[in-house]
Amino acid sequence: MTITEYSQDRLAAQPIGYWSGVANEIIVGSIRAALAEEGLTQPHWWILNHVAGAPEQWTRVSLTAKLAPFDRQDTDFEAVYADLASRGWIAEPGGCLTLTEAGEEGRQRAKTRNLKVHEQMHNGVETADYVTALNVLRRMITNLGGNSDLP
Repeated sequence: MTITEYSQDRLAAQPIGYWSGVANEIIVGSIRAALAEEGLTQPHWWILNHVAGAPEQWTRVSLTAKLAPFDRQDTDFEAVYADLASRGWIAEPGGCLTLTEAGEEGRQRAKTRNLKVHEQMHNGVETADYVTALNVLRRMITNLGGNSDLP
């Protein structure tokens, strides 16, 4: 896949809001499409990963509080927990969330799908350039009063 080259002056005059918006749409859309192949949404994915990373640490309330600030879909987190429980992917021994074997298998399948999207997105992008792009966006967010901390 080729990309048209433009002068530094021409690129510097481009509106970052437009380009960051287009990037967000295509990247998030691709990730959501990959997850949908497994019957999952991004909030499903977030929950699965957090629970896998800290079994029996999260309750529904504490995990929802952690994830809600990143949600742009007005997610009904209780419905997502209920869906994962009905699939037999999560359990709540003692009120804390844990993945079942089926849940870990599903998370791994979704991870494989997501990795394909990430590999495609990173094709031709050096790690240092990716980090620079993120740091530039983080700086812009901070400059405008937003939170640029990592989730």
